[in-house]
This record gives sequence, C-alpha cells and structure tokens, in this order.
Amino acid sequence: MNKIYLYIFTLLSTTAFGQDSSIVYAEPVFEEDTKVENTFSSTRIINGHSVETLKKGTLEFRVEHRFGDIAGSEGGVQNFFGLDNSSDIRIAFEYGITDRLMVGLGRSKGINNPYRSLIDGIVKYRILHQEKGKMPLSMTVLGNANVTYMKASKDISEVSNFPKFAHRMSYATSLNVARKFGKRISLSVMPTYVWRNYVRNDEQNGLFSLGGAFNMLLGKRINVTLEYYQNMEQRYIENTALNSLSVAVEWLTFGHAFKVYLTNSKGFGEVQYIPSTNSNWLKGEFRLGFCISRKYSKD
Repeated sequence: MNKIYLYIFTLLSTTAFGQDSSIVYAEPVFEEDTKVENTFSSTRIINGHSVETLKKGTLEFRVEHRFGDIAGSEGGVQNFFGLDNSSDIRIAFEYGITDRLMVGLGRSKGINNPYRSLIDGIVKYRILHQEKGKMPLSMTVLGNANVTYMKASKDISEVSNFPKFAHRMSYATSLNVARKFGKRISLSVMPTYVWRNYVRNDEQNGLFSLGGAFNMLLGKRINVTLEYYQNMEQRYIENTALNSLSVAVEWLTFGHAFKVYLTNSKGFGEVQYIPSTNSNWLKGEFRLGFCISRKYSKD
C-alpha cells in the first residue's frame, strides 16, 4: 500500500512542479456538424463504464483505491473515518486498438463476499457517436470476464470452495447509451447483466441491473458525477444486498485525471458492486475512494 501512496505523491508532485504539456485532456467540443466529444471525461463514470473509449494507440494506466466506512459501526474516529482500512485496490492497463475499440487488463484485491484476488479483462466497442444534427446518442457495448485465483476454501458450503476451475469465473456485459446536452450536462443509461458461474443455492447465477448517471462540467477541468445502479432481482442475491450509489468530483490536469468519490460499494467491477453492495448510506456505511489515471500516446 505504501507503494501506491508513493505513486500518488509522485503524480501530484510532477503535476504541480512541471509536466510535459504536450499531453493534454481535450476540452469539451460541441461544434456544428462535428462529433460530440467528452460526453464523460474518462472511460469510467464511477463504478461503471461510460460511453467513452481510448483513442487509437493510447495506453492508460489506472490506480484505484477504496477505504473503509467513514461512519457507522466500522467507521468513525477510531478508524480515522475509514482511512485506516482498505476495502479494495485495483491496478490496470487499458489500450485503444482503434478509436472505437479498446481492451484492458486489471487486478484487484477483491472483497470477502465471496471473491478475492481477481483478474479482469475487458473489451469495449463504440457503436454510435453522437453528432449534432445527425446522431442524437452515443452507444458502446462492453464485455467483461473475471477469474479469481484465491485459495479455495475447505468448507464445501462456501462459494469459495470452487469444486471446478470454471466456478472461479464470472462475467458481465452492458450496453451504455448516453447523450450530451449543450456543453456541460451529460446523461447515461447502463443496462447491465452479470453472470456468476457458481453461487449459493438461494442465489441466481444471472442478475440484471439498470444503471444511470448524471455528469455536470463545472469548469474547463472540473466535473461532478452522480451514479446509481438499481438491481432488478434482489431476491436472488445476498439478503443484505443494496443498490450502488456514488458521487464523484474529478479534476483533469496535464496528462492525468484525478477522481475522488464517495460510494457504498466496496469492490470494483460489475461482478462485485452489483451483487455484493451491502453498505447503507443512511447508516454511514459509505467510503472515500479515488482513481488516478495517466494516458500515454505517441502523438
């Protein structure tokens, strides 16, 4: 964990005291008869994906971290409002094969219900691009595969017993539809389907959740975001499962993007935050998280 904080300090230092200004996040564009760029500022909203894809030849490095509960029974001053704990950590590389197609590979610590030590791979393709006077919407489709390499439990009643290797696999797919209104407001709808190969007898393998997001640009490089996922089949997942609700503020700098947010979801990725969010905002069971991303391009 110390290495992660060292990396964050290095990024902040280089941003503040000198950075190659040749790599700059483009400001929103909404010109006559042109494609609408930056519907969202990055390829992620908060938990879920946005309609954005990386440009061809662009490599992005992502570091994401979530702390413990700010308040509630597991938070408060004794845990320094969650900063003493870590609910999940993820490191990933993503790459734009074309302007429409991107792939990614990541590793996350995972959470205890039930998957830890997760490797995830994504493929994302942009089907439609909003264009003023021609195309009113942007649309992307996402495929996500996950495998856990955690040590199998000896308790055969646990999901983490993994009788077969296939039981370690889980998948997700989503169709993201978004529209940008003017220069500052964006809305997105993200119907998402999750499939887990191995679940308890009282759960269902396949789950559907409907996500929605709102984004507002406050300045040239600052925006605020609200994201919510409504599970449609809660009776088939954990009895304590709740819907994921998150709010974020993001700063765009020279070559970096810094996103700070509050969320009641402990884990990253659809196969964690959709079936396994069990923290209640009203009880103070939400946590601080952040994401730092760095783009590398030959242009």
